[in-house]
Amino acid sequence: MDESTLDRIAEIICGNGTQYPVYRSSSQLTAFFSRAGFPRFVHDGSTRQRWVLDCLKVCTREELAGILKRLASPREYAGDKEKIAQALKAINEATYVEGFRVRLVGIEPTFEKVEVNYDTPQEYEELKPQPPPDFLALNLEPGIGEILGERWAEAQRCVDAEAYLAAIIIMGSLLEGLLLGICQRNPAMANACSCSPKDSKTGKIKHFAEWTLAEMIDVAHNVGWLGLDIKRFSHALRSFRNLVHPYEQMATRANPDEDTSKISWLVVQAAVNDLANVLKRS
Repeated sequence: MDESTLDRIAEIICGNGTQYPVYRSSSQLTAFFSRAGFPRFVHDGSTRQRWVLDCLKVCTREELAGILKRLASPREYAGDKEKIAQALKAINEATYVEGFRVRLVGIEPTFEKVEVNYDTPQEYEELKPQPPPDFLALNLEPGIGEILGERWAEAQRCVDAEAYLAAIIIMGSLLEGLLLGICQRNPAMANACSCSPKDSKTGKIKHFAEWTLAEMIDVAHNVGWLGLDIKRFSHALRSFRNLVHPYEQMATRANPDEDTSKISWLVVQAAVNDLANVLKRS
């Protein structure tokens, strides 16, 4: 499997996010691999997800199959139906790009091939148009709520006017603004995330204003503010948002069309509403 796929599986094993069924500490990671039949993997105290990825990278195809089966096994979750469903969903989202999925026959995990088709991703079809949240009720910094509300309206005007590139740039700025706002409202959680960006010289977590959109998306996913699907779609939007730089557009030869714009708009609407719900609870 591709290393990016293995990294996503490592994330599931670690349970870095509320969308995963189990959070595994250092000792629990060692115990998981032992239950999967690999007692040679004993966590050494290093960064959990990086360590798990390194373990997966040295496994054979058959060994990876055994680890995935244990990760999907109902026995791993003491028969908890909700946790089993979470595990299967996360695993199959990760392995889809590799052309297979895991399903249960009774309580035994098995593998089956799937046809990979990203021309019309089924996941996008599940996204539905959503109304804007009440930005003024989110208790953000004074003035930010008004600006975010205006950008939501302007993005819709750009989509309606077929100004697709402008629409995507506005959408990206809207998402980035709200992500910054939620980090500032929840600094302890954001800074404690394992993937929070650090200054290369001091080793300290960067100030939120210095975080890139990509870094904010990853942190929002890892702390459970954004689901895996929305995280993946948001990164796709981010790549289009970078077309705000003319030379980037020339180099990539990208030219967002109606479909790209409308799909991106659904993604942003879903992400913004998810983040707004987190802010209401915090």
